[in-house]
Amino acid sequence: MAHAENETTINRTAEDVYAFLADGLNNPAWRSGVQAISLKSGSAGALGAVYSQTLSGPGGRPLAGDYEITAAEPGRRLAFQVVAGPARPKGEYFLSQVDGGTRVRFSLDLEPKGLMKIDSGSPHLPHHGGRSGAAREA
Repeated sequence: MAHAENETTINRTAEDVYAFLADGLNNPAWRSGVQAISLKSGSAGALGAVYSQTLSGPGGRPLAGDYEITAAEPGRRLAFQVVAGPARPKGEYFLSQVDGGTRVRFSLDLEPKGLMKIDSGSPHLPHHGGRSGAAREA
C-alpha cells in the first residue's frame, strides 16, 4: 500500500476549516489539479455525499476522480473514498485546535491494482494539487 501524509496549521477555527474542506465545491480554490467539480448526490459536505470531479491527468488529460464522503465529524475529522477513475485512494483530514488556529493532518492511502501494481514497483499517488497558501487563507 502506498501512503502519504502531511500536516499544516491554518489560522482559522476547526469548524471553519472543516466547513471549507467538507464542501467539495471549494476544491478548485486550493487544489490546482481540479478541472471541474459538482455535487452528484447527497447534501454538500455530509456523510454519503458524492462529488463528481474531473482532475488533470498526465499531459493535462482529464481524468475522473469522483469521491464519496465516508466520515463526517464536524470540526474533527473528514474522510473520503475515490469511487471513479484509475486510482481509488482513501483520504482523511484530522483537525485539532491549537494555539494560532487549527492543525490539519492529511493522510492518503492507495492500494495499487492492475498496471499500477507493476509500474516500476512503486505506485504513484494521485497529485492532490495543493495550494496550501490559498487553503490557509480561505
